[in-house]
Formats: sequence, C-alpha cells, structure tokens
Amino acid sequence: MEKLTQEEFSQLHDQHWQIEQYHRVIKQVCHIEHFQVRNASSVNTHIFAGICAYVALQTMKVTDLARNCYQLSRELFKSAIAKFVKEFAPSMESLLPKFSPSINA
Repeated sequence: MEKLTQEEFSQLHDQHWQIEQYHRVIKQVCHIEHFQVRNASSVNTHIFAGICAYVALQTMKVTDLARNCYQLSRELFKSAIAKFVKEFAPSMESLLPKFSPSINA
C-alpha cells in the first residue's frame, strides 16, 4: 500500500473540506432539498436553480460583494422580517394580549 506524504494528505483534506462546504451551502443557503414539486421536470428545474444560486453566491464572494454565503442569507431574512414588522404587525395589534390590573372584589 502506498503511503501519502503530509503534503498529499493536506491537499486531499483541503479538497474534501471544499466538497463538504459546497454541500452545506447548497443545502442550508440554496435550500436545494426543500421543494414542493413532484414531477421530474420541476424537480430538475429546482435543482438547476439551486446550483445557479450557488454559482451566483460564489461569484459574489470572489468579487468581494459578500464575505460569505451565510451573510447574504442573513441580510435577506433581516430585511424581510423588518418589512413584516413594519407593515403587517401594526395591523395585528388586536391580537396582542391586553393586560389589566386585577381587581379585588
């Protein structure tokens, strides 16, 4: 059996880690596993769109438009949540609990 040198091992380990990072981002940020379609064409379209999203995220990372993929995801959700709170939540004030002081009879 052939032994690996430390340099060869480090190179293989780095390649393995890059593959793991790819899988993590494409699942957690691009949501490639979450789809509501069942026919083959729609599934293929969803997977293709997920891979395109990954490529776009990596392009933004390489061109220094973003530090990492998770930053973009966080920023997107922060703005969506802020918009919800500003626009929708005030109209739901009637759903908030109303507390009044207790009265001893």
